[in-house]
Amino acid sequence: MLDFSHVIAGPFATFYLAQLGADVTKVERPGGGDVMRRTASGARAFTAFNAGKRVREIDLALDAGRDEVRALARDADVMVDNYRPGVLQRHGLGYDDVKGINPRIVYCAISGYGYADPTLTPRGAYDHVIQAMTGMTMLAGTEGDPPIKTGFPVVDAATGIIAALAIVTALRERDRTGRGSFLDVCMWASALQLMYPFACETLSVGHDIPRVGNKGYSGSPAADTFACRDGWLAIGANTREQIARLMAVLGVARGETDALLEPETEGQRAFARARDPASFRELLASRLCSASAADLERRLNIEGVPAARVRTLREFVAEAADGGLLEPTRLGDGGEAAISPGLGWRCTD
Repeated sequence: MLDFSHVIAGPFATFYLAQLGADVTKVERPGGGDVMRRTASGARAFTAFNAGKRVREIDLALDAGRDEVRALARDADVMVDNYRPGVLQRHGLGYDDVKGINPRIVYCAISGYGYADPTLTPRGAYDHVIQAMTGMTMLAGTEGDPPIKTGFPVVDAATGIIAALAIVTALRERDRTGRGSFLDVCMWASALQLMYPFACETLSVGHDIPRVGNKGYSGSPAADTFACRDGWLAIGANTREQIARLMAVLGVARGETDALLEPETEGQRAFARARDPASFRELLASRLCSASAADLERRLNIEGVPAARVRTLREFVAEAADGGLLEPTRLGDGGEAAISPGLGWRCTD
């Protein structure tokens, strides 16, 4: 696999495949290379996205450099282009050029806006810009808030994962047909995949999705995030039974709880609804404010009510690693080493 990528989306795609066993050659320009080498995290950030790859410096401005890439591409299964659209084409290394010397090539072009609309294709893109364009920043927060971006490069990461999935799929299809293909993977389309149920709803009925802040998406009055004496607690009590168990833990009788909820439609089970949502939340908040979030997380989950104390990322990964839930993987050596959470799934016999 030939990897012409930089920063996050493209390198994450090829990193994922390298960790799955692909032989990846990352091509960098001499004297500079991937900008991730020069971030605040330095070599560690570069390692996190490029461990397991061979790095090869090739100057595409030289005839010898372009010839070297063509020689590599002739025997490659996959070529990934995460540069701004048009850069590799100008060097005679676009899809049509590479396909001419290797008809079986799977050529994956990763960009901000894709190739479907030529007026958008040349635009550069960053994660927060795509979040803004696709409506993602208007889903976070509550109604009336300014746009709020997700607090990490979610679109970059998703684009990399989707590109890796597309490449694996294209290779499987090539096994069947013997033909290569051009994969157009873009950030805005990846953003819609992350928002998939909301994108489907909006396309189906044509209205905006309301902003719910820290509430759950079910609309249940007990699916929300509440202040406790030692932090915050997210609760996912969606059904009448879950709410009854929650309220029992908080010392509220079943009869009192039932009186606060709308009656169920006969013969149908649905998420619970409160007769007066504001008053219901106020009651819950008053019971929870003096309680321990850590204690309630344990007690509620024992009772079958999903709940979690709000943690920082640092808190969670340390806790998960100490408890054996997470098995961190060391990438690289020395000052360039990075600790990875892995690929997000496990396979057992």
